[in-house]
Amino acid sequence: MNIEQKINAEADACDMLENLPFTLEEGIGGRAKIGLIVLATDYTVEHEFRKVMTVPGVDFYEARIENVPTVTPETLAAMETKIPSTLKLILPGEPLDVVAYGCTSASIVLGEETVFSRIREAQPEAKCTTPITAAFAAFDAFDAKRIAVLTPYRRDVNEQVKSYIENAGYTVPVFGSFNEENDPTVARIDTASLSNAIDVITRERDIEMVFVSCTSVRLFEAAKEIEDRIGLPVTSSNHAMAWHCLRLAGVEDAMPQWGRLYEKALPSNR
Repeated sequence: MNIEQKINAEADACDMLENLPFTLEEGIGGRAKIGLIVLATDYTVEHEFRKVMTVPGVDFYEARIENVPTVTPETLAAMETKIPSTLKLILPGEPLDVVAYGCTSASIVLGEETVFSRIREAQPEAKCTTPITAAFAAFDAFDAKRIAVLTPYRRDVNEQVKSYIENAGYTVPVFGSFNEENDPTVARIDTASLSNAIDVITRERDIEMVFVSCTSVRLFEAAKEIEDRIGLPVTSSNHAMAWHCLRLAGVEDAMPQWGRLYEKALPSNR
């Protein structure tokens, strides 16, 4: 018997054991499955979500939606029709508990209900959120009405953001902006610049809370330190949206290391 014949004989002699018994556990995401639609140009939201989605049994699954780096009302609106097809890439055929669309300014340009309608085309039973939806829930969790807003956006986008927040019943006594429309640049704005800008817009102002808009902005790790310094609750697009996803999924665990919001329950009107 040559070597090849010997190998074949040994293969033929292999015992094929099929239909072995097994049992099931809850598995990854057994407590909550959260779907996250991420902009193709976003450097930040997944990085920040990973920090907080550490509760056993809770996980998030993301897909990236095509967009362009320059943030304008036109480029934001162009994403609407791509939401359902992008979402269908996340665990096809598996129901998600919550779906978050990760763009603050696009959610404002399109309107939350338009975004929710597009999400439900792919996930009809999922609870829905966006950064601005989550921000409103965060404001209500603190019963805050007078909001200082900081964004990286250019003027025409800022005007829509301000109007949207005010039309939802809040007051914006001060609005600060870096006036930077390039998403990759926004993702590189450092903590010192954010902290300094928050100091500027809150100094001697009659406000109740600070909101930093844009999923590209990195505020998560600095939120608690800034709160402790200025004596006001602080949140951002990602910071609020991750909290809102957890609360919508029924996860009430307190995580005070991420700031005051993560000790709050979901307000009854949200």
